[in-house]
Amino acid sequence: MVRIRFRRVGARNQASFRIVAADKESPRDGRYLEVLGMYNPRTNPSTVRVDEARLFHWMSNGAQPSDSVRQTLQSAGTWERWERFKGGESLDTLIQEAEAAVVEVDPRTRRDDQIGQRSTKRRRHPDAEAAPDEPKAEAEDAEAKVDAAESESEAVEAQSEAKDEEAVEETSKDEAEEETSEVKSDEVEEPAEEISEEEVEPEADETEAESAEEDAKDDDEAEPAADEAAAEDGAEEEGE
Repeated sequence: MVRIRFRRVGARNQASFRIVAADKESPRDGRYLEVLGMYNPRTNPSTVRVDEARLFHWMSNGAQPSDSVRQTLQSAGTWERWERFKGGESLDTLIQEAEAAVVEVDPRTRRDDQIGQRSTKRRRHPDAEAAPDEPKAEAEDAEAKVDAAESESEAVEAQSEAKDEEAVEETSKDEAEEETSEVKSDEVEEPAEEISEEEVEPEADETEAESAEEDAKDDDEAEPAADEAAAEDGAEEEGE
């Protein structure tokens, strides 16, 4: 397949290009079939020269231009003439039109005579200078509104931060009060437990003393009964 593309020529940093018909598999600066034109982007304006008769011959036989070549041909008006050629317009007429449309371009790529020159600027009309600068006033008003909105937002943020700090302080105070109340309750409960233990110990001693006295009385009462039973048993043995 044949491609119509650029082939780079020229020294380093001074590139210009040839428009060539080459095989699709060939490298950019490799072998080519025919030179169809040239393109120099370093002139002002860019220089484009195309042999449109040979270009249309290759394109009518199936050659496809690359995207960059196509854009260049569109800017030079060649692509529009190619569309007309496909529509059946005479090639001679199109070539004459292309030759008439050629613009002479200074081939120099370096213009020392233009170094240091300032570009011409459009002068302002005196009425426009005398008239008040309304866009600036509107811009200043817009800036003032923006500043006011920012100040309001900052004030709202400051208020919200103050409220958050107050809420944090209140929660910390509540926690501190709860801790102090818990400590006081613990201090109150401990003496109560000590007092209850002290009260229980004397009561336990009294109950032990009472049980000992009752046991002693039972022993005193049981001894005479045992003596009487022993005496009766001895009397019965003597009678026998």
